[in-house]
Amino acid sequence: MPHWTQDDIPWDAFDPAQLDPDLLKLVKAAALTESNAPRYTQYLNNVFSDDGEFAEAVSQWQEEEQQHGRVLGRYAELADARYDFAEAFRLFQEGYVIPVDVDKSVRGSRVGELLARCVVETGTSSFYSAMAEASREPLLREICKRIASDEFRHYRLFLDGLRKYQPIEKISLVSRIRVAVGRVLEADDDELAFAYHCGNEPHLAYDRVRCNAAYGYRAYGIYAFHHAERAVGMIFKASGLSPQGWLARQAARWAWRKMQARALGRRDILGISRFGKS
Repeated sequence: MPHWTQDDIPWDAFDPAQLDPDLLKLVKAAALTESNAPRYTQYLNNVFSDDGEFAEAVSQWQEEEQQHGRVLGRYAELADARYDFAEAFRLFQEGYVIPVDVDKSVRGSRVGELLARCVVETGTSSFYSAMAEASREPLLREICKRIASDEFRHYRLFLDGLRKYQPIEKISLVSRIRVAVGRVLEADDDELAFAYHCGNEPHLAYDRVRCNAAYGYRAYGIYAFHHAERAVGMIFKASGLSPQGWLARQAARWAWRKMQARALGRRDILGISRFGKS
C-alpha cells in the first residue's frame, strides 16, 4: 500500500494566484512519465524473473509511481481546465515505447540495472525536492514534498537490491561508474522531451530539439546547489564511491555548473529559434 493517498492531499489549498506557469508545464510532463511505470515493471520482472521478493517490491514501487502520475495529472487539470490528462497519457504511450520483451538487462548485469534505477530515483527525488522549494503555490509544494519522500525510499529499494546482487555478480567499480555516467547522460533522451510535447503542445508537430530545450531550461532552472550536492552524493554511494570527501565535492560543483549551463543553453536555443517560453 502507498504511504499516502489522494485523500491525504489538501486539494482545497490550491491558490491559482501563486501558480507558476513554467512549473505547471513541468508538472504536465512529469505526470506522464510517472504514469508509465507499468512498462518498466514488466521489464524489471523479466530481468529479475526468479526473484519473487524483488518482484513484490517492484509491484509496490509501480503502485506508488502510478499514484504520483494520477495526483500530478489531477493537479494539472485543476490548474488548467484545458488539460486532459488521460488524452495526454494516451498520446505519450503511443509515441514513446520502451522495449520490454527481454530477459536480460540492457545494462549488462542486474547490478548495472539496479544502479541505473538508483540514478533515476536520484534524479526524481532531487527534481521534486527542487520543485517543492521553487513553488509558491501551496498545493503543488505539498504534493512535491510527498512525491520526493517516496522517491528517496525508492532509491533505497534499488540500492538494497544492488547490494544484494553485487556479491554475486562482482561488477567492477569501473563498470559501475560507467553505468552511472551513462544513465546520467540519458537524461536528455526522448522520454522527457516527448512527455513535455504531449503534456503541453500536442497540437504541434513533435520537435525533439525544441521540446528538449523547453523542458530543460525550466527543469534545470529550479535546482539549487544543495540539490546537485545531494544528487552527486547519492550517485556516488550507489556506484561504490564515497559520497563525501574531495572527489564528491568537486563532482557536486561540476554538476551544479553543468546544470546552470544547461539551463542557459536551452534558453538560448529557444531564443535563437524565436519560440520564447513554449
